[in-house]
Amino acid sequence: MADAYAGNWVDRYAPAGVRPYLRLSRADRPIGTWLLLLPCWWGLGLAAASTGAQPYDLWIALGCAIGAFLMRGAGCTWNDITDRDIDAGVARTRSRPIPSGQVSPKQALAWAVAQSLVAFCILLTFDVAAIALGIVSLLPVAIYPFAKRFTWWPQIFLGIAFNWGALLAWAAHTGNLSLAPVLLYLSGIAWTLFYDTIYAHQDKEDDALIGVRSTARLFGENTLGWLRGFLVGSVLLMAAAVIFALGPSENPLKMVVALAGIWGLGWHLTWQLRQLDIDDPETCLRLFRSNRDAGLIPALLFAAAALL
Repeated sequence: MADAYAGNWVDRYAPAGVRPYLRLSRADRPIGTWLLLLPCWWGLGLAAASTGAQPYDLWIALGCAIGAFLMRGAGCTWNDITDRDIDAGVARTRSRPIPSGQVSPKQALAWAVAQSLVAFCILLTFDVAAIALGIVSLLPVAIYPFAKRFTWWPQIFLGIAFNWGALLAWAAHTGNLSLAPVLLYLSGIAWTLFYDTIYAHQDKEDDALIGVRSTARLFGENTLGWLRGFLVGSVLLMAAAVIFALGPSENPLKMVVALAGIWGLGWHLTWQLRQLDIDDPETCLRLFRSNRDAGLIPALLFAAAALL
């Protein structure tokens, strides 16, 4: 695959008959799983820091990781089913399993359903509020592949779907929602707008030829200014989430540690802006992938705050 890691485990170790399905799930490109998982860990870490860590949180963290892998795979499979004609016209995606003829749309749909059912079994081990949120999350997942056909802002729909875990994991820990996880969720959407605009610059020429819309095409040469705005929005919203979650705490060190995680996120996104060349696809892909590290910074420090 054009954007897969060289020597990835799917190409090296998976049986030949299974490889097309794992490629549908992007198992050879783990960054998407990380970007879906990290907001889950943000929500869990901040909830645990707010109300106290519990042994069950270890299962929530692991269950979210397995679920992120499965639902990212199901979502990507669904995306490839709906985009099979578009993918055939884009240089980077025409080698994907469906447009290249390795898997039929019916086989791909069965694979998407199988992954979703296993993920649903994991979801059933969480609190009722989290289960309800998990079911509702299927709506933005189903809509996202079509967004690029009717709006210049498909990245918003991706952000709505990819950051849902911040709400779900908070609810899995606390059994309810409050303003803090909603602010954290909005922060994640701004972050998604940041990294996926960078990602979309890889395909802007092909997208223009076939009429696919994106924020990369919309912003054009003004991309850096918009990305600075998303950076500031993400940092401020996350800081507000931490303040609302940990303000009542009698341990100010928790607040300091959690805010340090947000500072680290902001620093990393600023570094990405300094490196960015929107006309260099390799740089765009490298910076997009670096958002795993950016998102891990607050995830780790929120977890540290929960243990204080």
